[in-house]
Amino acid sequence: MSEQAAPLRRERRTFALGLLAGVFGLLLVPTCTSCGGADESQAETRPLVLSTIGQIHDIASTLAGDDLRTEVLLGAGLDPHTHRPTRADAARLTAADLVLENGLHLEALLHATLDARRASARPVVAVGESIPAEQRLAVGGAGALADDPHLWMDPVLWAEVARAVARELSDLAPAAAPDIARRLEGVLAELAELDAYARRSIDSIPAERRLLVTAHDAFGYFGRRYGIEVASVQGISTESEASVRHVQELVNLLVEREVPAIFVESSVSVRGPRALVEGAAARGHQVVVAGELYSDSMGPPGTYRGTYVGMLDHNITLITRALGGDAPAAGLRDRL
Repeated sequence: MSEQAAPLRRERRTFALGLLAGVFGLLLVPTCTSCGGADESQAETRPLVLSTIGQIHDIASTLAGDDLRTEVLLGAGLDPHTHRPTRADAARLTAADLVLENGLHLEALLHATLDARRASARPVVAVGESIPAEQRLAVGGAGALADDPHLWMDPVLWAEVARAVARELSDLAPAAAPDIARRLEGVLAELAELDAYARRSIDSIPAERRLLVTAHDAFGYFGRRYGIEVASVQGISTESEASVRHVQELVNLLVEREVPAIFVESSVSVRGPRALVEGAAARGHQVVVAGELYSDSMGPPGTYRGTYVGMLDHNITLITRALGGDAPAAGLRDRL
């Protein structure tokens, strides 16, 4: 063999060994990544708190900080009155260390799943029931009264719910209790600011126009707190249907009071409100759909309207301005 062939053979051998080493290294990468992920998963020991609706989740996640994990079952656009639990929902409800529901029959179709969890001695807390019965609104006809579950429409009542959530989180993670108490003070201050803004804004609407007409009866607590009459096309549940007679009564009310605007809701059909617009037009009175309110569902996640304060700020500002009151276009926080 020539002297020139020997170096060439060594170069080829070196190249082949390098190539094999590189391939072997690539094969190891997924294995190591997988091992690292498993270690991280095993290291996650913080309790998991699962809230059924966004309004509760927003409070729980703020109070929890980094001390607990928090998730929401029903995201933006989902209706808690009509949502049927999936297998994935059931698995999440089973896996959580604590489930926070509103209660008062809001999550009507989740009852069986939640009751099964209770039967297995896994904690489920209906935070809406922390509000004393005498402070809840009764809805329905004679002999069929029930409590209105839409407590979050009143930030003063929701402050009491925040206190109840803080107690549950502190029981679940006692070491974090001082931090949870500190965060609670911040939440309560925000809710007091929101309440003051709502009162100031709604008070600026001319008295004869203080009529809030919406798709379904979710604003009773809001109306009671801020002195605005509330009427709706549907009843307390989005499953109810409006009669022709009821629609005509609402049209008469809009015409007589010269109310300029009605509202749709983010998680409810717009069919009913449109019937009101058409009925008023037939009577020679122009009514516009002023915009979309958030009722059972909050805004998109990761946005200001996707927070409890942002949701109500949006509602208060839109209602006030549409009915002739005085509120800044950008809302309480200049974020709308």
